[in-house]
Amino acid sequence: MTIVALGINHKTASVELREKVAFSPEQMSEALQQLSGHAHFNEAVIVSTCNRTEIYCSLAQQNSQTLLQWLAHFHGLDERELSSNTYCYENNAAINHLMRVACGLDSLVLGEPQILGQIKQAYHSAKTHDAIGVTFDRLFQKTFSVAKQVRTETDIGASAVSVAYAAVNLAKHIYGKLDKTNVLLIGAGETIELVAKHLYQNGPQKITVANRTIERAKNLAQTVSAEVIALAQLPECLHQADIVISSTASTLPIIGKGVVEQALKKRRHKPMLFIDIAVPRDIESQVGELDAAYLYSVDDLQTIVSENIAAREQAAQQAQVIITERTDEFAMWLRSLDSVDLIRHYRKDVQAIKSELVERAVGQLQTGKDAEKVILELANKLTNRLMHAPTRAIQDAAKKGEVAELSQLKKMLGIDQE
Repeated sequence: MTIVALGINHKTASVELREKVAFSPEQMSEALQQLSGHAHFNEAVIVSTCNRTEIYCSLAQQNSQTLLQWLAHFHGLDERELSSNTYCYENNAAINHLMRVACGLDSLVLGEPQILGQIKQAYHSAKTHDAIGVTFDRLFQKTFSVAKQVRTETDIGASAVSVAYAAVNLAKHIYGKLDKTNVLLIGAGETIELVAKHLYQNGPQKITVANRTIERAKNLAQTVSAEVIALAQLPECLHQADIVISSTASTLPIIGKGVVEQALKKRRHKPMLFIDIAVPRDIESQVGELDAAYLYSVDDLQTIVSENIAAREQAAQQAQVIITERTDEFAMWLRSLDSVDLIRHYRKDVQAIKSELVERAVGQLQTGKDAEKVILELANKLTNRLMHAPTRAIQDAAKKGEVAELSQLKKMLGIDQE
């Protein structure tokens, strides 16, 4: 049996090609049925996300090209084009890769946790379609255990590595819990959408979205249960916010020192946190000179992000040590399966020989043949039959001069030549 990981991801292929190789839910069901019914494939799990499509498969024979051919045929793609944009790992390398992916070490954002949930979903889907057996069930359970260990024993997911996430983490660091804070988001672009998503997960008391285009602000607000105001309303509403996070495409500052001074007076100088993610700046730098106004720019956040990336890279090295150990453990378990099968087949063959010869001996005794001669014949034939295969192996190894194999045979047969 050969374990194979065949994949395509953000590092090896364009978005256009990744889209062609991705599996829709309907295609996933059909694909798993095809793989589980294919003569060359024993077990299979398909992981399909926006950044990667990977097929983990155990092959009856060592020919990973078969899997590439199947994938190209399934999606109607040119096999040569697909081959030049895919990667393929076998056995220990495939196991190691699966564990790296599950731990977020192969992701676009190092250490991101979403991929583990996607792999778990892929595993359950394969199980539903009877596409996995004992080996892959053990492999994926081992993988989930490794991912949990890496999250517990390293800081791979502890640090913010996006500006949006860093902004929310900064607010949490200053305020602790955000459940009693009012947050004002200025803008409705991609960065603010990410900020809103992270904020919503932390349950602030109130989120307000201010944007030049009200309709776009409403679309964002619906996803995070926020209120909407126009940019022109900022001066009269600013004092209500404990945290202000801004990211617009404006070429001039939206919030000036004077507006913030007025807001602080209305708040009786209760502190305000300003996080300006925009380039050029949305908030005048002089705001940071005011007492009770704490201003952080995108450069401040980028410094935090850079430090956190370095911390995650160090954690990734620690994670790889764990993954290597667990890969070796699983490989050892696989080898033990081979030995169990070998022993089972050997015992079956020996039992068959014994049964055959005993049946013949009993027959001879029933016809009145001398018991001593029958027992002697049984012993000789049993000895000769059991010695035949080892004797041939020793003779072949001796003829070829294979000293190491002869030594191994001696050890297996318990021969002491001292």
